[in-house]
Amino acid sequence: QLQLVESGGGSVQAGGSLRLSCAARGDTSRIECMGWFRQVPGKEREGVAALHAGKYYSDSAKDRFTISQDYDKNVLYLQMNNLKPEDTAMYYCAAVHARAIRRPLDHSEYNFWGQGTQVTVSS
Repeated sequence: QLQLVESGGGSVQAGGSLRLSCAARGDTSRIECMGWFRQVPGKEREGVAALHAGKYYSDSAKDRFTISQDYDKNVLYLQMNNLKPEDTAMYYCAAVHARAIRRPLDHSEYNFWGQGTQVTVSS
């Protein structure tokens, strides 16, 4: 089994930066892929960035967000720069554990999720 705990959310003004962290605990050796997703009320969960034999980004995250991982500490990061009000959402860390993955930005591929951390960007 696997536990994912996010941190680092908060409130910033447009143009600001935040770094999200996700600590993975448990059977981390069977993680195939990790990613960041976000969701606003009434909308489908959206893939933001993923790390799986390379880095994947949504169009909205490309050039502003950077996904990275500290493999020694089992921590996944999302550095978010030049934040915009439309980035406001609950951000979730997720992992694909002990199974294959085909679409790293598709939330339905992931079987473990963190509790989420809120990011609010004001104009």
